[in-house]
Amino acid sequence: MAAKILANLIVMGSTILARSFVQAYRQALANASKNGVAQEAVQNIKRASKTMTETEARQILGVTENSSWEEIIQRYENLFERNAKNGSFYLQSKVHRAKECLEAIHQPKEPEEK
Repeated sequence: MAAKILANLIVMGSTILARSFVQAYRQALANASKNGVAQEAVQNIKRASKTMTETEARQILGVTENSSWEEIIQRYENLFERNAKNGSFYLQSKVHRAKECLEAIHQPKEPEEK
């Protein structure tokens, strides 16, 4: 009998606690939108997701400005395969984005048609 009462108290207490957390979260969201915190967070995310610079891409692949495209591809393939086997998906994606960035710079520009 005491176990049943104790179990009911625990269930009721956790339900009340969960409801209060939900209500507090809603209130925090309302306060954040009033203060502009939500917009600032979105702007910070947009700033952080900008495209990679050429310098950053070269640092990731470990190549210099004088490196040939063949050296860049060789370095890319080596790092990409290493991270595919033993590394992380994050590092693998960084290596891929670095190659894409340098590829845009090294691609010969096609003449425009008139």
